[in-house]
Amino acid sequence: DLDGDVVEKALHGYVGFANLPNQVFRKSVKRGFEFTLMVVGSSGLGKSTLINSLFLSSIYEDQKYGSSEKPPKTVEVQSSTVNLVEGGVSLKLTLVDTPGFGDAINNNKCWQPILEYIDHKFGEYLNAEGHVNRPSVPDNRVHCCLYFIAPGHGLKPLDIKFMKKLHEKVNIVPVIGKADTLTPEECVEFKANVMRQIEENEIKIYQFPIEEFEDEEEQQDLQAQLPFAVVGSNTILDVNGKKMRARMYPWGIAEVENPDHCDFIFLRNLLIRTHMQDLKDVTNNSLYENYRCQKLAAVTSVSLDSKVAASNRNPLAQFEIEKRSHQEALKSMMADLEKTLEERVKENMEGMENHKKEMQTRHEAAQRHIEKIRTELDGKKKELAEQMKLLEELQLSTNITVNNSTTSLNSTKDKSHSKKSKGTKKLF
Repeated sequence: DLDGDVVEKALHGYVGFANLPNQVFRKSVKRGFEFTLMVVGSSGLGKSTLINSLFLSSIYEDQKYGSSEKPPKTVEVQSSTVNLVEGGVSLKLTLVDTPGFGDAINNNKCWQPILEYIDHKFGEYLNAEGHVNRPSVPDNRVHCCLYFIAPGHGLKPLDIKFMKKLHEKVNIVPVIGKADTLTPEECVEFKANVMRQIEENEIKIYQFPIEEFEDEEEQQDLQAQLPFAVVGSNTILDVNGKKMRARMYPWGIAEVENPDHCDFIFLRNLLIRTHMQDLKDVTNNSLYENYRCQKLAAVTSVSLDSKVAASNRNPLAQFEIEKRSHQEALKSMMADLEKTLEERVKENMEGMENHKKEMQTRHEAAQRHIEKIRTELDGKKKELAEQMKLLEELQLSTNITVNNSTTSLNSTKDKSHSKKSKGTKKLF
């Protein structure tokens, strides 16, 4: 058709292209699948336990520190890759951990190493696409970020800043760690507060595609579970004759795969069984494309401006212009460095001033405490001196009484002896 309209034609027999999905399936199974999962959250929220529970294997371990060891002062980004096979399908799973996140006293810009890591993986993929020979481009881009939220009353300022900095770079799925520390009523209220804060701060978390569900009600049920309140366990218990991952408490058993106890089932279905490919598609078609367009647009605009300007100048003039441009860029870099240095010095001075005020406050409180103790001691000394004085007076009066009694007793004895002597003289 000259107008480009598509005309549907009925077939009168079997042609064979209906077998294309099977061909794609066989090639995909043979090639295998790749998935990169990032876990972010402060220490002690059960990240390693949850990952092991998701994949039913001991593939992830938290960094533990002994009594003589200290956690890292800055955020580190560590990745590890494992190959999993299930039913003849292989999955190359890359886990990206961020030890040190949220554990420092000053967590200013602690998300920067994570942001740089995601951009670096985007850059690697972009460079690999530009190579002449590219038989297969490895996909190490971060497809999903599980952000662990500590149980409480709502999002902390660090949680909001982190998600706002990364929501245009990666699919963020909020997760409430160690949800078994909350009662059902507290969990419902906490979820509502978190989602309200996410909407108020215009944070873009992963949205479930409608076309993936058979009906809209199923999508709404899964969307209503956000953020997922999860419980993980590496222990397999025998509950009513069934072996399952669970946590045992004095008041009962928290079953990991029981939807009445936590949202582990919903999270596992999202990540593995229903939306893993969609997470990869959103990363490739939306997040990565935004990054790619920004990079290429910046390079193209600079190149076009340079070519147009250079065509109207002689080489010496162009050299002088480039020289001045480099000098201005150098001055700008020096100014930025000086500004950054001044800001850091200012921050350090403010920190030292705050520390000084805090120490002064502690010193004054200690002085008041010492003065209070000294006053109490003086009072007790005075009271003790009065008691000692009373005791001495009591002893003195006691001694006088004893002496008088002794004198009286002696005089009585002398009189008695005198009477006896007189009686004896009369007899003889």
